[in-house]
Amino acid sequence: MSSNSVVAAPWRALLPVYVACLAFGVQVGASLPLVPLALERRGVDNFTIGLVSAAWGIGMVATAHRIPAAAARIGATPLICLSLLVTAAIAIAFAYTESTLLWFGLSLLSGVSGGVPWVVSEIWINLVVDEGRRGRAVAVYSTLVALGLAVGPVILQVVGVYGPLPFLATAALTLLIAVPLLPSWRTAPVVEESASGGFLRTAMLASVAMLAAFACGLGEQAAFSFLPVYAVAAGVPPQTGAMWLSAFVIGNLALQWPIGWAADHWDRRKVLAICALLSAAMTILLPMIDLHGSGILALLLLWGGISFGIYTVGLALLGQRFTGGDIAAANAAFTILYTVGGLVGRPITGAMMDVAGARGFGPSIAVFYLIAGVGALLALRRRG
Repeated sequence: MSSNSVVAAPWRALLPVYVACLAFGVQVGASLPLVPLALERRGVDNFTIGLVSAAWGIGMVATAHRIPAAAARIGATPLICLSLLVTAAIAIAFAYTESTLLWFGLSLLSGVSGGVPWVVSEIWINLVVDEGRRGRAVAVYSTLVALGLAVGPVILQVVGVYGPLPFLATAALTLLIAVPLLPSWRTAPVVEESASGGFLRTAMLASVAMLAAFACGLGEQAAFSFLPVYAVAAGVPPQTGAMWLSAFVIGNLALQWPIGWAADHWDRRKVLAICALLSAAMTILLPMIDLHGSGILALLLLWGGISFGIYTVGLALLGQRFTGGDIAAANAAFTILYTVGGLVGRPITGAMMDVAGARGFGPSIAVFYLIAGVGALLALRRRG
């Protein structure tokens, strides 16, 4: 399929990857709690559980830079389908093994295979969509993945969280992701290898977008890990803390489209700066809000939506900045930095809360939002 014909009908060309991304979100949402819960039930210490959980991100970070080259050689759809087969096999292995060391290795391999649909789908979107609709196209993608992540845990209400059955269910969900992609086996956009340099050079050429990815990953994963902990430390019932997390996710679902629209009509660097600086302000305001009223839910809803808008706008900036094989390398670098932000964010926030108590939660995240926001403002001084 030629690039001109793809861009002429972008929404139709994006439909297979959109449906697959929704299914991918459901599968990830269902899978995430299973390994930590199984290890906790066996009496494994929290440090080891953290190591095993972190292995996914380590596997993804270590290999994601190779994904564009693999997609160029094999094809976007075949590579995704191959990775899904591997991921499903890993889920089945989890179901019938119990060695903690083996589970660390399986989690590492799961990060290698699980990073493929993530990276290739974002490359696909940026290759297919035209510049005037890039922000909204990425916003739809972000919303569908977030929706899937929210729906995924509901699957566990049916199949349970212990024993082989939930792992087998996630293996089946993994294979279902491939179904909407099969018709595009030969018509998916062609991914080209980058000829202009490696990871570091690509990251430097799009430093504003890369800062955005890091800050978004750090803030989002810190929120998922510590919002309920922050609530309890501040004297709020645990059930209310869980509701806070729901408000954060609902904001993500609700606000991506208007942020994507803004990114298509205004300078994306300006939209990114606004999202990052507002996110910093909201995290700083957390201790000043009545934690027992409705105001905190409104703040968390806005924070969840606006902070993930940093990712949406950053991804759109990549498509604006790069073309051809370079866009594939840039997308890989973007997802790597998002994942690295998530990996380092949790220990940074945890350490700040150990030192300063609950009040350390917001500032530990705000500083990175501020760096991303100031970076975007400085970029506005450059032409283009």
